[in-house]
Amino acid sequence: MSSIPTLIILAGGASSRMWPLREKSLLRFGTEPLMMSQLRRYRELGFEAAVIVGNPDNADDIRGMVAGLDSMKVDVVVQAEPKGMGDAILQAAPLLQPDAAVYITQVHDVVDGHLHLDVLASYQSNPGHSFIVGYEMEDYFPGGYLIVDAEGRITGMVEKPGPNNRPSKLVNIVAHVHSHAGRLLDAIRAEYARDLASDDHYERAMDGLMKAHVFRAIPYSGHWSALKFPWHTLDIMDYFLSQIKGQTVANSAVIAPTASLVGDVYIGERVRIFPGAAVVGPAYIGNGTIVGNNALVRGSMVLDNCNVGFTTEVARSYVADGCQMHACRVLDSVFAPNVNFSAGCTTANLRIDRGTVSSTVKGQKLDTGRDKLGAIIGRDAFLGVDVMTMPGVKIGEGAQIGPGTHVRYDVKDGQRVYVKQELVVVEGD
Repeated sequence: MSSIPTLIILAGGASSRMWPLREKSLLRFGTEPLMMSQLRRYRELGFEAAVIVGNPDNADDIRGMVAGLDSMKVDVVVQAEPKGMGDAILQAAPLLQPDAAVYITQVHDVVDGHLHLDVLASYQSNPGHSFIVGYEMEDYFPGGYLIVDAEGRITGMVEKPGPNNRPSKLVNIVAHVHSHAGRLLDAIRAEYARDLASDDHYERAMDGLMKAHVFRAIPYSGHWSALKFPWHTLDIMDYFLSQIKGQTVANSAVIAPTASLVGDVYIGERVRIFPGAAVVGPAYIGNGTIVGNNALVRGSMVLDNCNVGFTTEVARSYVADGCQMHACRVLDSVFAPNVNFSAGCTTANLRIDRGTVSSTVKGQKLDTGRDKLGAIIGRDAFLGVDVMTMPGVKIGEGAQIGPGTHVRYDVKDGQRVYVKQELVVVEGD
């Protein structure tokens, strides 16, 4: 039996919190979707088999992506309804060996590779134990905290205990090795049989197992970005941009002599960067993209076949395929594919009081924790000339915003929003 646990990669559940963006596991950071980047990393670290738990909307896309992956066995199962992590894990049960170990992780958690190596090393030195990674945090984080004794054994977990009641500084990350898959599955099934209203069946199952079996904490203090809300796209982007070292320029790219490449940048195939333009790293410019005269791209990821038009500035933003930008300002924003951002448009990114920017998700106003945040714009949206979006605004797929409109609130998918004007003509003497 292999000493390397089978991966269970959670990529299902509901993505409604990511509106107006689509499936987070399919978001592309650089040349490939997040799911493929994660799988390649797992393979390089030595994992041999994985079960991906998708949902009805993304399963076929994931199957297509993994079909050509060599040297790693990957199966895809579907969680038909978002019934929690426990239910997602149960979907993988037919593909697991009951007496073998499993390593449960989430596709949208981006961490340093050494975390997974530390988990593997800990398990291989103590294969009879289970392990949970705890992220070391000095400041309070509204998540689950590990209760750990003096010998590093986890005796329980507490969810959102409050800043003054933390049992440790270790926040639970979904990087869990269970030494015995069958035992875990039985515990989860028992929790679902209790028919309680909450959806924390997996956490309750672990809490019960901890009382009878040894679970140990693996402290971790490296990078951790979790893609839960649409503005987290910028955090994941920053991580991938940090992996660019030096300047990589494709042979087919055309860089004008008076254009500037500064710092760590990646320039893809058939890119054209016109006179006076500047790309300031860390930055990624995808295949077929144009950076026009006197345009500026800095700290950003602009994917394939985009047009960063004359005098446009793109700063600290994620811009997906096929977006059109013309003499405008894209600041701390996220654009889904095929957004048209017309001349004179600006994404305002800073509150007057310089406080953190809020955004409404499923009717609830949330603090994004970001002191600068522009707009999140869904695919195929069209913004007319001189549109301005206020900080934290989200615009839905296929929405149309008329010229000169100041967008202060979220716009739903397919809505048309415009300023009703009165034309006044005064005859001269």
